[in-house]
Amino acid sequence: MIQRVQSVWLFLAGLTLFLLLILPILTNNTSTGQIWLQVGGIYEKTNNITRQTATYTALFGGTILAAAVCLATIFLFNNRALQKRITLLSILLIVLLIAALINYALNIPGGIVGATFNVGAYLPVLSVIFCGLAFRGIRKDEQLIRSADRLR
Repeated sequence: MIQRVQSVWLFLAGLTLFLLLILPILTNNTSTGQIWLQVGGIYEKTNNITRQTATYTALFGGTILAAAVCLATIFLFNNRALQKRITLLSILLIVLLIAALINYALNIPGGIVGATFNVGAYLPVLSVIFCGLAFRGIRKDEQLIRSADRLR
């Protein structure tokens, strides 16, 4: 059913990924101003003027895709085996997203040394945890259905 606990976990995973779209991941103070990394690209603030210096369209699209997969998985409650596989797929997508974020963070101007990690840096890890909890809930539902079938 849609009101099961795994639906809540999958919704929270999708929500954290959508929050990643607007929250900064990494901030670095340079001599000329401040540079921060978001999923959409690198932004620079100098003399109270903010401009985008690099655009990461693939990373932005990958984040939206991973969040959409998490939210779409909620509605597969009738087919628990497929729901488990797609939950594992979403975990794989989020892990690939984390790897891409690390790659982009290492290439930020000014380097990663002395940079401040913001809330956005921890959201993908939190969404992997939420997907893992959803997987566990789906597996418990399967076990409950199997034990009820044995009683019939």
